[in-house]
Amino acid sequence: MTSVETIETYPTRIHLLEEHTVNRIAAGEVVERPASVVKELVENSIDAGARTILVEVEQGGKRLIRITDDGEGMSPADALLSIQRHATSKIRDAEDLQSIVTLGFRGEALPSIAAVSRFELLTKRADLDTGMRLLVENGQVVEAEECAARNGTTVTVRDLFYNTPARLKFLKSVATELSHITELVTRFALAFPEVSFRLLHNGQEIFASQGSSDPRHALLAVFGRDVARELRTIDFTEGHLRITGYVSPPHLTRPTRAMQSFFVNRRLVRHRVLSKALDDAYRTLTPEGRHPIAAVFLEVPPYSVDVNVHPTKAEVKFSHEGEVYHAVLSAVRQALLQQGMIPSALPGLQSGLDIPQPVERPATGGQPVWQPSPLPPQEVLHAELMRRAGIDLTQAPATEVQPVARPYAEMLEGFQVLGQIHRTYIIASSLRGLLIIDQHVAHERVLYEKLTVLRQKQPVPVQHLLTPLVFHLDRRTATLLGEHLQELQNMGFLLEPFGSDSVVLRGAPAWLGQRNVEALVRDLLDEISELGVQRRLPLTDETLVATTACKMAVKAGDVLSHAEMTHLLQELADTENPYLCPHGRPVVLVLSIEELERRFKRG
Repeated sequence: MTSVETIETYPTRIHLLEEHTVNRIAAGEVVERPASVVKELVENSIDAGARTILVEVEQGGKRLIRITDDGEGMSPADALLSIQRHATSKIRDAEDLQSIVTLGFRGEALPSIAAVSRFELLTKRADLDTGMRLLVENGQVVEAEECAARNGTTVTVRDLFYNTPARLKFLKSVATELSHITELVTRFALAFPEVSFRLLHNGQEIFASQGSSDPRHALLAVFGRDVARELRTIDFTEGHLRITGYVSPPHLTRPTRAMQSFFVNRRLVRHRVLSKALDDAYRTLTPEGRHPIAAVFLEVPPYSVDVNVHPTKAEVKFSHEGEVYHAVLSAVRQALLQQGMIPSALPGLQSGLDIPQPVERPATGGQPVWQPSPLPPQEVLHAELMRRAGIDLTQAPATEVQPVARPYAEMLEGFQVLGQIHRTYIIASSLRGLLIIDQHVAHERVLYEKLTVLRQKQPVPVQHLLTPLVFHLDRRTATLLGEHLQELQNMGFLLEPFGSDSVVLRGAPAWLGQRNVEALVRDLLDEISELGVQRRLPLTDETLVATTACKMAVKAGDVLSHAEMTHLLQELADTENPYLCPHGRPVVLVLSIEELERRFKRG
């Protein structure tokens, strides 16, 4: 048997890297851009118990990043250890990885940052008389001295990537790098509203949050008053999962997901399951290509989530992804259903959160100050939100997700049709005020739910045609239609293949009444071709149902009798969601009695 000593005499091509190179490699994993530095340092400040955190950057963080906090600080000995790889105060052994409760724990951030910058650490513990100053260049300590310092820690990072030109050239413009830093700091403000954050760029204040136990102040600082007052609260518990946060109503969306944030045990994360759950909760509520605003917080047992799957801890792994998906989906749907989704006919008078009024800055400048506005107990706030949404808590427990029959009949309680405007809008009065209903999208919502919810209980009634209709299609549309023929048949369209490029219609939904069936089906086939061929979008069955409902609905310009309008509103009250059509457009605008009295200065 060959001994280890004998093996070691053979020539080798594999060798151990020296420490400096190892640190550079680690820095490449942890430090991607200036925002990565801000993230690691702010997380350390939060773990140190800081209540105020100042972030200063110059030239988008390329020239300077300085983080100053009032946390517990470090002793001189701990300061020296902190810049060694895998040196941490957060865990002791491998078993601690099963119950991570801090944001940082790997012990790689400071040495990795110091390896690619001119790094300075100034720190002091409150129980010590002096602080410690360390100056590190190229990963090596060049100065170490005890000195006078304020309690807490200040980390200064200059000339990021100065010694790694290849990394430096991949940084984006100053504006782009600053936008990443700003986005990151605002998300920290959402996750830790009790901490005061301030961001300065080239000496100018970019963002500031008050640092208050009232989370509404953080919402105001991050989203602004107009958006913050619209947000709906999430408060949902299922088993060991608790989900809280804020989501926008479906009429308030953005073209990208940039204003969506997910936090797991207050750690900012990315996860496809969380994004999909949010998307699915808004499916059929928002138009294609539009995304809600959201800040969703998950509280889970530490042992059920692995936060050590990514060098920057930006991704996590759940032990039960399916449970997380369904919990988030249910939480968001419950928030939307219980707190109402009716857009007001007057801007700025929506039934969202009560956002406290900020006080003007003093003439001398400084941090923004808010008037004291104590947040009522959670039960009181929840009850008030439910009351304003028109939901009787004695009959609808907060944990119930599935709506009961006629869940929003209150919206049309005591309604009376007053007439039709421009042959497009139905005007009605109710106990809530004045209702303005778009007849097309209202009928579209009614038909959509008949084609989805109701047909699960009973087949769609079909009216057979005396003379079958034949439709000739191009080859691509015929192929696409063939993939969804069964779904169309389930909706009451008795379509069958008729040769290679044609279909024959033998029956149509009885709901169409006297409508021109041939014109409607031809429009529907054209729309299917447009969706699936020209736009190159995947044509799902759900999209097909929504498109069919749109084509079957009455149109703007159709004259409706008083009886027809009354019947349409009665059917609308029976739907699960009478507020928005399947494409996300509002069905009803409401001028409440309170809004009318305010506008006419009666109250």
